[in-house]
Amino acid sequence: MQSVLDRKLLVVTGKGGVGKTTIAAALGLLAARDGRRTIVVEVGEESRLPELFGIAQPQPGVETRLQERLSSISIDPDRALLEWLQALGGRVSGRVLASSGTFQYFAAAAPGAKELVTMVKIWQLTRGGRGARSGGYDLVVLDAPATGHALGMLDSPRTFGAIARVGPIAGHTRQVQELLESPAHSAYLAVALATEMAVTEALELQDGLQARLGRGLATVVVNALLPRRFSAEEMTRIGALDDGAARGGVERGARTRASGAAVAAEAERRAVTVSAMRAARAVHDRGRFQHNQLARLRRRSFDVVGVPFVWGTRLDLTAVAGIATRLARGL
Repeated sequence: MQSVLDRKLLVVTGKGGVGKTTIAAALGLLAARDGRRTIVVEVGEESRLPELFGIAQPQPGVETRLQERLSSISIDPDRALLEWLQALGGRVSGRVLASSGTFQYFAAAAPGAKELVTMVKIWQLTRGGRGARSGGYDLVVLDAPATGHALGMLDSPRTFGAIARVGPIAGHTRQVQELLESPAHSAYLAVALATEMAVTEALELQDGLQARLGRGLATVVVNALLPRRFSAEEMTRIGALDDGAARGGVERGARTRASGAAVAAEAERRAVTVSAMRAARAVHDRGRFQHNQLARLRRRSFDVVGVPFVWGTRLDLTAVAGIATRLARGL
């Protein structure tokens, strides 16, 4: 059976703020660990992966080696479009072209132009295009924008293809479209938190992929899952303790103040106990809600992989490597 990593392109998207870049980095680590020459592509001006690997100030738009068999690159759609138009314009400098009204008009008027040029650069990486090391990459992991923008980017070959019917860009458009529509060469992975809004967006992503490309999600990674620490029986016992502590407070208020220090110490002990029990109940309720959201995805027959919540002040390379190991067991 073909794994999601056994493609040329793996597109990772989902609602903003769900940890797409973390999961894309973990997938890159996992693929490199399995012997695949892999590059993780970020879209936009920011380049966050090199910093995770201790590399400061990577050159924009240039492939950066992170470790053995793993690289990254950040593609800025505006810069990519400028480079393409500059190539068409021959000797016209990038500075002059960027400041011209023609460039600004074209960028605003040509539907999907920036997105298409970005997808062409990604397609070139899957083919070992210009700049790819060691004869190209086995896998390109695209850390795509959030769902709506990602669907627009993936739909750009069809949108722009209605305008550019001849010439080199038309040929590239068809080849990118073939890559995106081929189950043998590309796969789509959604990242979500176990919240109602994020899961709903994953379901909408599935519908959008089907409508635009005739494709579906290969996997949904549900990030930052809390553990289910207590059984139903244990929660019943915790509830009884909580009720007992509350009754104890009423009885204590009715007693005479025979020993002020002893009463104060007992009150503090009970307060700590009540806080701990209520925290346990809150964590249990949140975990139960999260698993209800998992059930929504499984009812749609998705392949769902859960990633536990990582406790810590910041997510470092060791934590991401641990997530990669967790993904290896589920993919």
